[in-house]
Amino acid sequence: MSFDEDDRVILHDEHSEYDGEEGTITQVMETMFGDETYTVNFEDGQEAGLSEEQLDLVESGDDDEE
Repeated sequence: MSFDEDDRVILHDEHSEYDGEEGTITQVMETMFGDETYTVNFEDGQEAGLSEEQLDLVESGDDDEE
């Protein structure tokens, strides 16, 4: 699964001060190997160079769409 800018995600990285926090993807970058890395803004800062394995999408809860 890949993510897009403005997606809400939760970071899972025990070495990050933002582990378990929800943030917003502000930038999607492609590496020279074709993988995507992400920059995520949190309430108190940002983390760059994150892989999709470190992120979980936050469900929006907008079930009203038909």
